[in-house]
Amino acid sequence: MTADKPMRADVRRNREALLATAREVFDAGEFFELRFDDFARLAGVGTGTLYRHFPTREALAEAVYHGEVAALCDRARELRATLPAAEALAAFLRGMVEHMDVHKGLARTLATLMAGRSGVLAEGSQALEQAVTDPVAAAVRDGTVRADVGAGAVMMALHGIGAAHDRPGWRAETGDVITLVLDGLRRSDSRGR
Repeated sequence: MTADKPMRADVRRNREALLATAREVFDAGEFFELRFDDFARLAGVGTGTLYRHFPTREALAEAVYHGEVAALCDRARELRATLPAAEALAAFLRGMVEHMDVHKGLARTLATLMAGRSGVLAEGSQALEQAVTDPVAAAVRDGTVRADVGAGAVMMALHGIGAAHDRPGWRAETGDVITLVLDGLRRSDSRGR
């Protein structure tokens, strides 16, 4: 089995330009108003380049989704490496909420496009759950977080926050919800945990 050849710099730039353009269009909620070929024009590349990298809308959406998941997982690792475990967890959860707010158009577009691609979504969800599991486990080890509540419960809370995005006052209330989650995770010696 041969290793993949590294991308030439111009090929990588073109691919990154297409992905950045797609993110912007997704965030603006304009993905479905554009012809697929318009992505090439907006990114400043030829249509052949678009189709070589992303032969379909779904392929482009999948690449954007993978990129977003990877960025969030990288952020979780960076926080774990630089902060105490409980602080890293809190910063990551607050960052996830910020990401949901800033990229609500992206989330809606990806949810629509990825609806039939459950394997891709499951893979991303699993990676994000691991990004939550690691700081939760580290905080349990250092005694700042309860051992009887797992990362799955934290992920459910995040899903609930995301699902309520259209609620009036959502952004103001999310800080309170994350505080509730963090308070619920906090170890309380008076409870014997």
